[in-house]
Amino acid sequence: MKAVNELPHFHALRLSSEAFPNLGEIPRKYTCEGINISPPLHVEGFPSGTKSLVLVVEDPDAPAGTWIHWLMWNIPPVHDLHEGDASGVQGLNDFGVTVYGGPCPPSGSHHYHFKVYALDTVLELPEGSTRQELEWAMDKHIVAYGELIGRYKRTRHHSFA
Repeated sequence: MKAVNELPHFHALRLSSEAFPNLGEIPRKYTCEGINISPPLHVEGFPSGTKSLVLVVEDPDAPAGTWIHWLMWNIPPVHDLHEGDASGVQGLNDFGVTVYGGPCPPSGSHHYHFKVYALDTVLELPEGSTRQELEWAMDKHIVAYGELIGRYKRTRHHSFA
């Protein structure tokens, strides 16, 4: 899949959260040390013709390479995803499950990228699909993109990303 900045008709989405600012600290509630629920998200600026949204949450600071925390697609093009909202089809994350897996870095502070894509289609992709399958299905259908980055540092040690 082409990098977002290589997309010929790219529009910027504004992704924000009332729980944390861009580059701010993700509250413990939304992590493995809390109740591990997805934070509320607000999306603005998707172009007319948007048929669905895709959400990818990843940790590029993970020791073994980028760790996928959440994949969700076929989200209706709405402005607000409420706390714990799983209104789309969920894919397989690197925890081996098809639900949100909150930040859980093994050591140090990690950055968590919440990425939202607006698509001109609804994907024919079954629940439990992988990121690679999702990217392949999204290819040539992305009409807009936005990103929100949060940080988290654990207070206790575990062996997850």
